[in-house]
Amino acid sequence: MLLIIHDPLVDAQRHQCLHRALGWNDPDELARQYCADVVLASHGRVHYRIVERVLVDAFPAKLDGFTYTAEHYLDCWRSGRGFHQPDAVDYMRLIQRFNILQRVHADEIDEVWLIAFPYAGYYESIMGGPDAFWCNAPPLANTGAAGRRFVIMGFNYERGPGEMLENLGHRTESIMAQVFAQVPAAHNLWERFTRHERTHPGRAECGNVHFAPNSERDYEWGSIMPVQCSADRWLNFPELGGEPRPMNCTDWGGGDIRAHHLWWLQRLPHTTGSSTQVSHNWWEYIMRPDRVAG
Repeated sequence: MLLIIHDPLVDAQRHQCLHRALGWNDPDELARQYCADVVLASHGRVHYRIVERVLVDAFPAKLDGFTYTAEHYLDCWRSGRGFHQPDAVDYMRLIQRFNILQRVHADEIDEVWLIAFPYAGYYESIMGGPDAFWCNAPPLANTGAAGRRFVIMGFNYERGPGEMLENLGHRTESIMAQVFAQVPAAHNLWERFTRHERTHPGRAECGNVHFAPNSERDYEWGSIMPVQCSADRWLNFPELGGEPRPMNCTDWGGGDIRAHHLWWLQRLPHTTGSSTQVSHNWWEYIMRPDRVAG
């Protein structure tokens, strides 16, 4: 994995980088915590290795060519207004600068992490490569030279590891929806996995990234309302028998974003075997989207 950190100096006299100047998280510590969380979430199935870390003393260029200066960015942040629009980063410029397509094709890297500041213009995740598909963002065009699909993650060091897991969760939702796109409804285990009380009263399972099994609205991971829930069945996949039990936020961290997302990710199937031509280890698809049928 290639790690690219945009953390420009904003006070040349004190040699103070942006994340320190504004009291934000250390991007290297965030990367370390995220790696550890993914090992835990995947039951040891996924171990990231950073093959190269690049620290960039600059603001990345936007799609229209605009680039912040340190003074302009700090003025915008402190006033809460004036941020450049459109916000989107120029992915192709980054891809070309860091030889990403060539490195994916040569099997030097499987994915890329971009860690930067708010309003860097990154998607939480985006997919490139031949036949790339929606991955919480439109697929990157003109990236077929990579030879296989790959994901670029976009993280924000003003936020914490819980938000990094949220990015992974949405990546998971996009990829697993594609995996099961052609599976008949009666055998669509992804649809079953994501059931929650609002969509399936009395038949909640694991819910999704924004909706816990008992959520009544987006991002409500802290509701104490009990619902009959079968989420723990998924820890024994492919055996999905057993009775539901009453569950509420005490089961998934009491409203903490990181705890909920770890709880949700840990219930993804992660064993051997397959059914309806789908692996029983869903992490294979999440980490290697080139294994998803076209």
